[in-house]
Amino acid sequence: MDIFLKVTAGILLSLILILVLAKGGKDYSVAIVIVAGCLIAVAAFSFLEPVLDFADSLQDAAQLDSQMFTVVLKAVGISLLTEITSSICADSGSAALGKLLQIFSGIVVLWLSLPIFSALLELVKDILVEA
Repeated sequence: MDIFLKVTAGILLSLILILVLAKGGKDYSVAIVIVAGCLIAVAAFSFLEPVLDFADSLQDAAQLDSQMFTVVLKAVGISLLTEITSSICADSGSAALGKLLQIFSGIVVLWLSLPIFSALLELVKDILVEA
């Protein structure tokens, strides 16, 4: 909880800096947002470790293929990174660039999901052969 309060205070401080420096141009604002975003990402990683440990134990208990689990984690990471980057693009006045990034990330997630689709197809084939 302490880290959350520090991050929230950092965001408010960044917002004040952005509002004060807004008269100087958007360049400073974008730079502050990027630096604050990187610091928040570093803080967020401390919360991800227990989640990943739990997911590993869940994977072991369910005897899931580690490749499938890795695909899901990568898709979540791509989605989060895309959302953040797209928002920064929109705030910088390049909303179209952010939308293009969203389209690109969707295609990348589909590409990453090919092993899952292949495994699903094999499962359906096995069920049909047994029936």
